[in-house]
Amino acid sequence: MTIIQVLFCVFFPVVAIWASERFRAVRFLGPVTLCYVAGVFAANVPGVRLSGETAMSVSEAAVPLAIPLLLFSTDVREWPKLARSLLISFALACVAAVVSAGLVGWFFRDRTDEWWKIAGMLVGVYVGGTANMAAIGRVLEARSETFILLNAADLAAGGAYLIVLLTFAQRLLLRFMRPFTAAPHHEAFEHPGERLGVWTRHHLREMGLGFALSVLIVAVALGATWAMFRKLEAGPALLGITTLGILASLSKRIRALTGAYELGEYVLLVFCVAMGSLADARLLGGGSMMLALFVVLVMGLAIVLHVALSALLRIDVDSTIICSTATIYGPAQIGPVAAALKNRSLVGPGLTLGLAGLALGNYLGLATAWGLRWLAGG
Repeated sequence: MTIIQVLFCVFFPVVAIWASERFRAVRFLGPVTLCYVAGVFAANVPGVRLSGETAMSVSEAAVPLAIPLLLFSTDVREWPKLARSLLISFALACVAAVVSAGLVGWFFRDRTDEWWKIAGMLVGVYVGGTANMAAIGRVLEARSETFILLNAADLAAGGAYLIVLLTFAQRLLLRFMRPFTAAPHHEAFEHPGERLGVWTRHHLREMGLGFALSVLIVAVALGATWAMFRKLEAGPALLGITTLGILASLSKRIRALTGAYELGEYVLLVFCVAMGSLADARLLGGGSMMLALFVVLVMGLAIVLHVALSALLRIDVDSTIICSTATIYGPAQIGPVAAALKNRSLVGPGLTLGLAGLALGNYLGLATAWGLRWLAGG
């Protein structure tokens, strides 16, 4: 069953890309959404039990490999032009996460004895990622079932919000926010290798070179992390991978690799299938509905506050969406969301902010939890 599950994660994206090229309804949803939904469907088929460990292993392998491939075609010289609006919006997203978790946590303080721990864990995941939520839970000695249920609820709520980001979020926010103007959209994003139908042997050869370089970068970063910490730390390893990917992109030869970005997108589709397969609705039944409501309220309020503050400070739509993606999902979903926005120029800065969130998540999450406990007189 494990082999079948891995093969499903690796090869279903081919079906998703093929279908999106030939069917209008599927093209509207996009390969990313289709892959995520396919994973969720597979996880909830009656009588079928997928391996959570296998899904996590696939997702943990996909993200480090995809990051360099996405960065190889990035022109870092454009980043300074984007920095101010992105940094402001990122800071607003962090503030929104802390405020929303604090308010919702205080509302739930009479419903569960772990309300302040849950609030801190949710700040960790909505500033950084799942790793931050797990780390904060361990520091605060939260019950293991609390983490499992929070993670399941986060996957369900996050999946719904991801569909919004990939479909109509940009069009909706453009009704009251200003458009992105620092770089052209379609011209900057279009690339000959985006469709399977136009891939040639030349594309595949160049993709092979890009993939080999990506594997080398991951190996070097993991080796350096192990040498420094005597164990594999996700934050430093991902930071090293991103740094090496950026350095590699300074080479014109590497930046010109045909299809490297598209291969990175394909690896992210593998990640989407794997992550979707973790969203087992059977974990969300019964008493866990209160935790699910906790998660939905924190995420929803954080998104609304972030967008409102960004609009008030006249931050553009694309920067706001990328910062929301970087904080709520971390680096993994930056590529797909940038593709939906048709704005490749935000991939590199978005990945950097996603990693910054991983670094800040533990500090802000623990500060929120301890602050709430102090306010409650605990």
